[in-house]
Amino acid sequence: MSGISKILAARAVADIEQGIILATADIEAPPGNVFHAITSVSEIKTWWGPPDIYRVTNLIFELVIGGRYNAGVQLADGKIYPAIGRILEINAPYKVAHTRRYDRDFPGLGQRETKVTYLLDPIAEFARVTVRHEGFVGCNSAAYQHAEGWERVLGWLQDYFHAAALRNVPARQTSSTSLRKISLLLPK
Repeated sequence: MSGISKILAARAVADIEQGIILATADIEAPPGNVFHAITSVSEIKTWWGPPDIYRVTNLIFELVIGGRYNAGVQLADGKIYPAIGRILEINAPYKVAHTRRYDRDFPGLGQRETKVTYLLDPIAEFARVTVRHEGFVGCNSAAYQHAEGWERVLGWLQDYFHAAALRNVPARQTSSTSLRKISLLLPK
């Protein structure tokens, strides 16, 4: 790919009537590489946020149906909002979905369970990532806050892959062997 100007910048919107956030961005990598970056604990820790905004801590991402999803969202002031969930759906390298519920009251959302779905569509030499985050009906301020957050997160993901492309260092990819192992874990 010859430049970041040819790809869709990270964008997010909150549909407060439906309680849904949609965020999207084009990433300079094939879906397998992006799938690995959003599901691998070690990989997520390399790109998800600078400490002056927020970071992800105590991350667990068990990539099996029913597997655990745990993450602590640590804000710049040090406050941590632990979130837990379960993996609901896996179609590597194109889709993964999980629930998310904060263990303590998140402003405007409380401890309501939400659902996060990542969709990765191959488009030319890159992947279009769409995040659909559901469960915000009646939680307008939290929806807007999470929309801003998803736009920021997808921007970090874009930057991570763009920097790798500039260094001509491919980001890790989910191998076909790994994909076969994942498919064996899925219910028939």
